[in-house]
Amino acid sequence: MIEEGVVSITETFENLDYEKRKRILNAALKEFADNGYDRASTNQIVKNAGIGKGMLFYYFKNKRELYYYLANYSMDITIKDYFAKFNENEPDFIERLKQSSKIKMHFFAEHPNVFQFLGTFFLIADDQLPEDLKEKYHKLTEIGYKKLYQDIDYSLFREGIDVEKAFQLIQWAIEGYQQDLKKRLQGKVFSTIDLKPYWDEFYEYLDVLKKSFYK
Repeated sequence: MIEEGVVSITETFENLDYEKRKRILNAALKEFADNGYDRASTNQIVKNAGIGKGMLFYYFKNKRELYYYLANYSMDITIKDYFAKFNENEPDFIERLKQSSKIKMHFFAEHPNVFQFLGTFFLIADDQLPEDLKEKYHKLTEIGYKKLYQDIDYSLFREGIDVEKAFQLIQWAIEGYQQDLKKRLQGKVFSTIDLKPYWDEFYEYLDVLKKSFYK
């Protein structure tokens, strides 16, 4: 269980040489993604980062502070390199969902350790996250929700159906798929999961939805 606490970013760590800072970040992100908060080993982090344990605790007071830094770092990267690439002018909701998946694939290619670390949030139950991290994560999902759902062109739907109800059914289908996926992935090490079959499966469901509700 992750303890409560607010972390302030350490200037000492921020001012490190870029390559060294990235090495520490990637080692820590991977260790937490592979093992979760409780089982993550700071000994393994320093070994993979090629630094002494004393140096890690010079930058971060403890494991909790390191985790908080990684959580905030990962969510900030998501806003900058994922949400910023959304084309909110795309009026077709299904196409916007496909676009979202493609951006996720690029994001994964550019930031695999960040993506896998955030995947642990997807698998963690809400009541296991401390309030401050939960609040920021919920704000992140709200940004994503707005980018997906605002300014949709309802005229693309088939004539003769209740558009609002059709759109609601699509939303429920997507949310239901996400919950089902969460159950299927529960207990797995996120960094070992081959995500391509799940993306392909998601595209197939989107095609079914489009044929069912669109002109």
